[in-house]
Amino acid sequence: MQTRNANSNQSKGCQNEYSTLKRVLVSKPEHMEIKEIINETQKHFANENIDIDRAMDQHVQFIEVLQSHAIDVEYLPTKQNLNEQVFTRDIGFCIDDQIFVASLASEVRQEEVKPFVDYLDENNISFTRLMGPSIEGGDVIIDNDVIYVGISGRTTLRAAEHLQKSMPDHRVVPLQLSQEILHLDCAFNLVDESTALIYSPAFEEQDVQRLKQTYRCIEVDDQEQFEMGTNVLSIGQRKVISLPQNKKVNQALRDEDFTVIEVDLSEIIKSGGSFRCCTLPIFRKS
Repeated sequence: MQTRNANSNQSKGCQNEYSTLKRVLVSKPEHMEIKEIINETQKHFANENIDIDRAMDQHVQFIEVLQSHAIDVEYLPTKQNLNEQVFTRDIGFCIDDQIFVASLASEVRQEEVKPFVDYLDENNISFTRLMGPSIEGGDVIIDNDVIYVGISGRTTLRAAEHLQKSMPDHRVVPLQLSQEILHLDCAFNLVDESTALIYSPAFEEQDVQRLKQTYRCIEVDDQEQFEMGTNVLSIGQRKVISLPQNKKVNQALRDEDFTVIEVDLSEIIKSGGSFRCCTLPIFRKS
């Protein structure tokens, strides 16, 4: 673990997954390509691969929605050989006013952290770089003083224990994921302080019961989990960005009085991530 301190006038800080989003980091999908298959979704779409023009158009529409809600969107530069950069969530996470640079498990993606570190340095933003066992932002979901960490092929239990030591005022809750689930946010997500989306088959039974005792859990079925049904983005004030294809999830959210903003990101999800994966929030207004 390496901490870099700086004095910054840049706003940063996230207490949870659902307060009003004000500032987020993204990367364009201009070099997206399924080359080395690194998840189950990519395996399904490997022959079809990615239509980059379509992915770019969809990403632009997504960003326009964010900006129309007064969200400051900042771009990290892309590189030709980094085909997964659009998924900025994995390269780091922000808890309270502390930004962590992730320790990526996949060699294919490890170089992605450099543009993030460069951005933080250029903007004089302090951060902690995690150098030990692998932990990725898609496996980290925060709810004020509770941090859920998915134990997956990308994030280890040891990394969750290290995070607990570095955040003693928080309670880290490890959640073991089944083997086919890439990250925690592919099976669980919070949309407000009392409501969650969950794909129960991804978890051990005791963890499902624990989550259902804590939140009103909206179940996501097999088909909509494959289409990243849990991987929505909450932008605050009970507004949630979701895929139009996931009709059951969207209706269930509307039944709970959420405003669902439907944006087509179907080309990008072929590589295994959706709205949450494509955004790295560094400031939510609490």
